Order: sequence, then C-alpha cells, then structure tokens
Amino acid sequence: MRITSALAAVAVVLAGLVAGVGSSSAAGSNSAAAYCGITWGSAEKSAGTLSDAPLTEVRTGRHDCYDRVVFEFAGPVDGYAIGYGETWTEGEGLALSPYTAGGALLRVSLRAPAYDDAHEGTVPYAVGEHVANLLRYPTVRDVVFGGSFEGYSTFAVGVRARLPFRVLVLTGPGTHSRIVLDVAHQW
Repeated sequence: MRITSALAAVAVVLAGLVAGVGSSSAAGSNSAAAYCGITWGSAEKSAGTLSDAPLTEVRTGRHDCYDRVVFEFAGPVDGYAIGYGETWTEGEGLALSPYTAGGALLRVSLRAPAYDDAHEGTVPYAVGEHVANLLRYPTVRDVVFGGSFEGYSTFAVGVRARLPFRVLVLTGPGTHSRIVLDVAHQW
C-alpha cells in the first residue's frame, strides 16, 4: 500500500514537472510559446529576380505584434535581399549606419529601380534622407533611402534590436506589387 502511494506521489510530481516544461517561473525561465505566434527568425532572407517596375512609395505601419515597412512598385516585383548588417549607399558605397537610428540595422536591397525609363526618380527621397516619421513605433526606429543604381534600390531600416523579421511579396492593388517587411516587437 505504501509503495503504491509513493509511486502515485512520484507520478504526480513527474506530471507536474512535465507540464511545467517551457512555462515561465519566478526565476525567469524562457517560455516555449512564441511571442504572438511569431517564428520568423532573424536570418537573411532573399528571393526573386530583377525587375524594371519602379518603386513608387514607402510607407510604415504599427501592429500589435510587429512594425511594418511597405515598398510599393508600379508593376510586378518579387526580388529582394534583407538581412542584418551594414547598409551602403548604391553607387557611392557610403555606410548608412552613422545616419540611421536604432540598435540594429536591416539592410534592404530591392531588385527594382527607384527611377523610371527616363532615369527620373519615382520617389521623393534623396540619398541619405529619412523616409518616414516613426514616432511611437515600438520596434522600427528609422528608414533611410540609400539610393538606386543599376536597377537596385537600397534602404537602411533601423530597429530597436536584432529581432525576428519576415518578408512578404504581395500583388496589387491593380497592376502594382508590394514587398512588405515586418519586424517583431520581441522574440
């Protein structure tokens, strides 16, 4: 009888330990549950090919779990390379980190120009200009235009810290397309 009671008590303790794996405690252990279900990671992401559809607009948005930067193009675009590290201006090779707010820097290379067939700029930004007001954004601190050269457009996106991000390619509205960068508020 005592052996059965002892085994039952051990089983209860073990069940509690198994149930507690991954849950946080007063000691500050990490939670196994992802923040807002986000499992994006922070490794470089790239896809797509070079396009001649020009960049027409850059805008930002705040969401409950992430901040967003949207790059909109006048035509189909699906090419990008985005990752953490130094960003250089297109054509000049100047580092943008001294001019970009944030604790970490996402270099955004879009495989599409920011100019039209006549080589006239299609966005109102000069190289080195801050393109968005990010007051009260929890994660994204700055978006700086790095220029457009030989069909590639570059931006430095300053973020609070090295955090998970994802990239989406969306079609529309109409014949336009968008490359969307979402950066999570936390891990």
